[in-house]
Amino acid sequence: MGDVAVASIPPTDTAPAEPAGSRPGRFGYGVLGAAVVAALLVGFAGGMLALRPDPTPGDDSAEAGFARDMITHHDQAVTMGMIAYEHATVPEVRQLAYDIAMTQQGQIGMMHQWLRDWGLSPTSSQPRMAWMQEDLDAQLVLDDGLMPGMATPEQLAELREAEGVEVDRLFLELMSRHHLGGIHMVEGVLERSDEPEVTWLAGLMESGQAKEMEVLRDLQAGLEE
Repeated sequence: MGDVAVASIPPTDTAPAEPAGSRPGRFGYGVLGAAVVAALLVGFAGGMLALRPDPTPGDDSAEAGFARDMITHHDQAVTMGMIAYEHATVPEVRQLAYDIAMTQQGQIGMMHQWLRDWGLSPTSSQPRMAWMQEDLDAQLVLDDGLMPGMATPEQLAELREAEGVEVDRLFLELMSRHHLGGIHMVEGVLERSDEPEVTWLAGLMESGQAKEMEVLRDLQAGLEE
């Protein structure tokens, strides 16, 4: 796997201006909530290090594979979130997109820290999803090797080039599929790992993305009205 390019996110102390007519309390965590969650992730994860069993995960472990693959998976969510934040027309879609980008960028940082703590490279010669290959099927992994739920380069280009409400529609569709794939990966590592910091963050991802999927569905229904 090649080096992962982490998308650039606005500093957490520079919250986005609230779009006119928005109701941030209705959908998503809100900008302040996302920033608080990111801060708590870092602080709590530090305490989890002391609970880590020995030896630390190896290069071909499920934990290392999950971290490397989920960094790439999250990176695409950050990219899509920032596109939607900048160009979507519905205030609640923009707010949710920013919340997702903020939260997943913070989690990317945590997973990079795991790999440093374990003395492992952020890249590997193993193919993507090798750590849970036996659980995959043709509906979850595309022919071009993308991980579960990930958008194709063509779909990302379509999102970047979209205008008006089409940005909202495409983002909600692509992110719903992305979250489904991410939850599948999370379930995979929870079945394979007893590493405290990994299972804690994976559980947080699972519950958080499940809640966000409810919001994504509500917003999709609103666009169809």
